Amino acid sequence: MALETEIRDALGSLAPQHLEVKNESALHAGHAGDDGSGESHWRIVIKAPGLDDMSRIARHRAIHAALGPDIIGRIHALAIDIQ
Repeated sequence: MALETEIRDALGSLAPQHLEVKNESALHAGHAGDDGSGESHWRIVIKAPGLDDMSRIARHRAIHAALGPDIIGRIHALAIDIQ
């Protein structure tokens, strides 16, 4: 299964109203953290009502928890934009 699909499936637990999962690895080719997999750098744009009343840190922690250690362990860089 592609990492993008795994990320989407995992974040489904947050019941997002809006979710974009962008693979930005090509923008970082040859830079630190580029492992050659083409799946090292990601951006998530998410709007989920369950995140609304949380602090910024709590929101990021909730996203990391939803993704879990297996997915997080395979990502070098994760940008999170919460709407």
